[in-house]
Amino acid sequence: MSYAFLLTSLIVVASPGTGVLYTLATALNGGARAAVVASFGCTLGILPAMLAAMVGLAAVLHTSALAFAVLKWLGVGYLLYMAWQQLGERDALSVEARDGGAELRVILRGFLINILNPKLSIFFLAFLPQFIAVDEVYPLVRMLELSAAFMLMTFVVFVLYGLFAASVRDHVVSRPGVMAWLRRAFAGSFALLGARLAFVER
Repeated sequence: MSYAFLLTSLIVVASPGTGVLYTLATALNGGARAAVVASFGCTLGILPAMLAAMVGLAAVLHTSALAFAVLKWLGVGYLLYMAWQQLGERDALSVEARDGGAELRVILRGFLINILNPKLSIFFLAFLPQFIAVDEVYPLVRMLELSAAFMLMTFVVFVLYGLFAASVRDHVVSRPGVMAWLRRAFAGSFALLGARLAFVER
């Protein structure tokens, strides 16, 4: 596996986006366990994009204006929903209490954030093939290896982001004014990311 692939993937994964933002917000609300659960959900959300690229569905998104627009506006709507959820959040998530239902909701939200991002599928279509040799005997196997490395890196980086946020959680949760400001900041960030996605072209 090339250093160029690992370095490029690290830059892509570590760049703040919807997944990182969601993990940070969840960690501040629910602590370290919630951060790991959110990271797992966001990582799972990569699977559909990876599979889509492997079977050529990402190419359809790239060439079909309608398919791209449908997925894009679903993503915009979901990000705006996440913004509204942040504004309405009043209590910490009960993930730390090992509430299975809460954990599933956290995973599902993280999964949806990535699956409703059409640029992720196109990223896999455009990015991964660059690191597969034209004379590769088993290109699909190679693509699986690269995708697995990308997903592992995503999970590790997101967990690190989340654990950092969880480490300062006690200092933040004990100050209701700071928590209210952070909720508004996260809500505004989700709304801005939704607006940016709305203007994205294929």
